[in-house]
Amino acid sequence: MIDEKWILTDPEAVKEALKKREYDIDFTEYLELKELRSSLLQKIEDVRAKRNKLSKSIGQLKREKKDTSELFNEIDTIKNAIDEDELTLKDIETQVEEFLYKIPNIPDDDLLAGGKELNEVISVNKEKPSFDFKIKDHVDLATSLKIIDYERAAKMSGKGTWMYTNLGARLEWALLNFFIDEHLKDGYEFMLLPHILNYESGLTAGQFPKFKDEVFWLEGEDKFILPTAETALINIHRNEILKNEELPRKYFAYTPCYRKEAGSYRSEERGMIRGYQFNKVEMVQYTKPEDSDKAFDELMAKAEGLMKQLGLHYQVSKLAAGDVSFAMARTFDIEVWLPSIGIYKEVSSVSNSRAFQARRGKIRYRKEDGTVDFCHTLNGSGLATSRLLPAILEQNQQADGSVLVPKVLVPYLGGITVLK
Repeated sequence: MIDEKWILTDPEAVKEALKKREYDIDFTEYLELKELRSSLLQKIEDVRAKRNKLSKSIGQLKREKKDTSELFNEIDTIKNAIDEDELTLKDIETQVEEFLYKIPNIPDDDLLAGGKELNEVISVNKEKPSFDFKIKDHVDLATSLKIIDYERAAKMSGKGTWMYTNLGARLEWALLNFFIDEHLKDGYEFMLLPHILNYESGLTAGQFPKFKDEVFWLEGEDKFILPTAETALINIHRNEILKNEELPRKYFAYTPCYRKEAGSYRSEERGMIRGYQFNKVEMVQYTKPEDSDKAFDELMAKAEGLMKQLGLHYQVSKLAAGDVSFAMARTFDIEVWLPSIGIYKEVSSVSNSRAFQARRGKIRYRKEDGTVDFCHTLNGSGLATSRLLPAILEQNQQADGSVLVPKVLVPYLGGITVLK
């Protein structure tokens, strides 16, 4: 969540900053609740002080062997009043908390105001591949090569999923192993995470309450299946105070991801482009605030490094404020080219949450001077495969229907260089 101090000292500035996201907010009710909370707290403290004073008087009267019944009655009356006020206070604090949880992160100053139409392409890798034959899309290629079975997957699970078969399964696993090896080289800790998480995990990550309906819930339980490894990785140090020398902490994890966003009938979302289950390797860093920008650049370089080694044509887009996700202050997307439909699709998002997630999850560190501050948290896909594999098939296809395997994946496929 955003810093309450900023809202209380300059609500108009916060309101203006959020307008960059095309998000309008009225702090009137919130400020009234905060004022009511403050006055109620003062009232409770005053009444407690009076009760303590009366309690001391009872002791004095007992020593003097005088009647204390009236004082006891008064203390009971005061206690009942405090109990009622404390219930009211708890209700006010719940309302304040719920209000804050609905506010998105403040976008960084350098982001353009507005929606995705203002996203800016800041770099491009390689030229678009050109072909002197009629190209196929990834669905036709995968089907003819017998590496993905859509029909049998639909029989088992319905639309919006697929089944890797034989060399398709090996190619998918080769990608994941390649990513894992590259992250281990750079000193990231490999984590295998639980896939079933509690509500507080989604709240800390910034996915709840806004996106509560976009995940799969376990019936009868307050638990859900993770939509991305970030949701779990960002909760590793929830409610902890890390040591100054422990930062930065760098983690990565492989998980399947489960989301209520199965593919549509649009051609650009055919096949593996959008489904409710897909594989991803995710990176997360916990840093000191002053190291946050450096960590962002590192995550971007790592994600781009993977793409360059795969030899794919892609572009990097800096998202406008209105297209940055709820919990993030900035995001750059890596978007791979799909020749069959002539568009770019995101395969990695690198984002900086600043202290937004850390405030929600009380993720802190103790500075050298002994004071405690919130960490900054960042995440980056490294990488998601459900759009990457289609791009490999389409960009590397040959006139005879075969597909060249990216050189970095050949060792993971036992020396296979061509899918045919």
